[in-house]
Amino acid sequence: MRDHEGIFRDRTDAGVDLARHLMRHRGPGTLVLGIPRGGVVVAAEIARQLDAELDVVVARKLGAPMSEELAIGAVSANGGRYLNEDIIRELDVSPDYLATVTEREQAEARRREARFRGGRPAPRVAGRTVIVVDDGLATGATMYAAVRSVRQQSPARLVAAVPVGSREGCAVLRNEVDELVCLLAPDFFAAVGSFYLDFRPTEDAAVERLLKESGTVAPA
Repeated sequence: MRDHEGIFRDRTDAGVDLARHLMRHRGPGTLVLGIPRGGVVVAAEIARQLDAELDVVVARKLGAPMSEELAIGAVSANGGRYLNEDIIRELDVSPDYLATVTEREQAEARRREARFRGGRPAPRVAGRTVIVVDDGLATGATMYAAVRSVRQQSPARLVAAVPVGSREGCAVLRNEVDELVCLLAPDFFAAVGSFYLDFRPTEDAAVERLLKESGTVAPA
């Protein structure tokens, strides 16, 4: 839950807070997809509160040629992609580089999705309400790629849900989803972690455990 200054205690409490704004989607027909790693912690609590199915959608940042930490976009396991065209033009990133980094990161996204599911099949998306969750929205690139990935699978309704997001990130995302739920969109946005008291890194093992323990059953 948020304190009086708009700070979440941790990702689980952020999930509790978000779930209160998503109760109209409650039921086993709803699919909640967390973006690893931290987004899965938030998503797991939402899925628990909504009695919904939990799974993952992996999106990988596309790093710039001179610095992999600088995101020029993101790509998902099934090829949903977002490119920051302004940065790409400014850095004069070549089409060949974009193709190479996209192929590499898409392959890694597929590998990580398979690992996190532990041999379980991917959930059915078509015709369902799908809520894509992350622990925060900075540039919006990763969430954008994730929701594009989900949109390709024909959900009945596509929702993006985050505890906190930059105004710019929210603006980028709003036209890509049927519904955007963002609890905090402050005028000044430094980093996602600054809105949490506890923002320690989430390990892969924690993501695998949450998925295994979710206890939800996919609808037939």
